[in-house]
Amino acid sequence: MSRQTIERLYAAFARLDGDEMQACYAANARFEDEVFKLDGAREIGAMWRMLCEATKAQPETRAHWKLVTSHITDRSAHWDAHYIFSATGRPVLNRIDAAFDFDKRGLILKHRDRFDFWAWSRQALGTPGWLLGWTPFLRNKVKARAAANLRRFLEKR
Repeated sequence: MSRQTIERLYAAFARLDGDEMQACYAANARFEDEVFKLDGAREIGAMWRMLCEATKAQPETRAHWKLVTSHITDRSAHWDAHYIFSATGRPVLNRIDAAFDFDKRGLILKHRDRFDFWAWSRQALGTPGWLLGWTPFLRNKVKARAAANLRRFLEKR
């Protein structure tokens, strides 16, 4: 059942369906990656919807968005995200390893995405990412901006 939930999550992401993605999470789920640390299906779903809606709003970006699930087990997946980073217009290939824990119903309780933040920042931000992407300063700045964007997105709903 857990493998099917993972496949359902990434199939919804490929369709840019944030509502369906949220439905894969338990109400008390937790999500963490190099940028976000979220509690509850509401926050997690909002993050996915925000990313999906941003992609849909930029047709040129959507053409570059490609989600490929190359490895799925009952508790993990590897996927590559190809997209244009909206803040800079720069192309990004982000290679992500995901780990999951599930509740008894097969919904996601914990989801941890890991990726190389410095590699991401070099692509997404260019020279500033290359120079500062390895530092806590830039990581914290990116986290704060992403959190503010998510708060604004939640307030609009």
